[in-house]
Amino acid sequence: MFASFSIPFGLPKIWVGGNRGRGINIPSVEIHSVETAADKRARSLKHLLKANHTNHSIIYHNLRFHNHAPHILGSAYILGASPEQLNTIYDTESKVLEPWHDSPGEIINEDWRDFLGQRDYQRAYIDFFEDQLVQKGYDWKRLVEDFLFQGKEPLINNVIGGLAHPLIHLGYGYELKSGTVAIEALALTSCFYDFQHKYLDDPSYTRRASYSTTSVLEALDRIAADQRFDGVFEEQGSTEPDPLFEKKEDIVLDHWNAWRIEKPEKQFEESQRAAVALLVATDQRDSKYDFFLVHVLTSSHAIRILLPLIPAKYHLSLVRQWWLFAISVYVQQLRLPIQLERIENYNLNGRDWKFVDDQAINSKWATDAHFVKGLRAMKEAAKTWGDDTNFYLKAAVKFADEFDDWGGFGAVSFQEMKA
Repeated sequence: MFASFSIPFGLPKIWVGGNRGRGINIPSVEIHSVETAADKRARSLKHLLKANHTNHSIIYHNLRFHNHAPHILGSAYILGASPEQLNTIYDTESKVLEPWHDSPGEIINEDWRDFLGQRDYQRAYIDFFEDQLVQKGYDWKRLVEDFLFQGKEPLINNVIGGLAHPLIHLGYGYELKSGTVAIEALALTSCFYDFQHKYLDDPSYTRRASYSTTSVLEALDRIAADQRFDGVFEEQGSTEPDPLFEKKEDIVLDHWNAWRIEKPEKQFEESQRAAVALLVATDQRDSKYDFFLVHVLTSSHAIRILLPLIPAKYHLSLVRQWWLFAISVYVQQLRLPIQLERIENYNLNGRDWKFVDDQAINSKWATDAHFVKGLRAMKEAAKTWGDDTNFYLKAAVKFADEFDDWGGFGAVSFQEMKA
């Protein structure tokens, strides 16, 4: 049976079609209890997650970049990485991360929302949520539920800020059953809280659109052809959504509201296929895969992890939040056409998921967080939905075989951004 579901925040029927009584009913992925497991690999991961938490800030490089160590460590662990490989990953990540710095002040229970969106309070938020964990008997799930899902404007309605890293981090917290990672996810959500929460919190933004479709791919095709977006961005690589919404909010919301959810499971499945297609089936500038589009895929993967584990009344709103994020990134990356035949016609030449796993943990890119996360997201999608046509396998093999560092930065390279 489907979990009970009520439309949150008074959203109108045009959003959910005839499915007022259900969330998205999919089975849970395997949960890895790394904080209590006894085997050496799990112990290694637990210690590295705690070392990262103790030694490295969650935001660095002028408060612009995000600490991905838990993402790649978790993905590599699940794909079978050895303790030695996990240590190599940690050492590589640590070279670019930064130590903690004191925040301007402390945060207490009475004022914790007053500092939302202020990244320089990252240490204070970590301290605050750790103090709250003690008061809740070290029950990290209760901590997350109390701060993420409660209140008139719950934090869960704004986990796509900062290129959706709070959402991605939260997924790993649940999947690894790690209170350490979950606390970091709460702090990231707090620090990257921005204007986008209003689109989920305020039902007036959900309204009739100029067209209607149940297909994400059809909507993306319409966005690609929508000349009203022409000239908004001259180059790829914008890291903040503010300019897009300041100039074209009505158009973005028109496409956002056009996606009508009538069959939640089937349409979530298609959204995951669309996320894969955005990364693997769009034109590659300079023969490099798009760094920003991979976040559309890995954030979709995070939602796949979370749906069976969070209250059903937030399922559809979380998927719609991802859709808003996908539109924003797609437009910012100049709306390159999606060509599904790039995946469908790809020749596997006998390669299978063993090849993908090997590339993820043994190739020259095995210490690249987004490379490893992207491959695992495609593999998990194949396990969730089945892969009779080898769509996910072809995409993963193609991506693993062709990957040669990241592109999508426009005139500014990733290396220059980190300088």
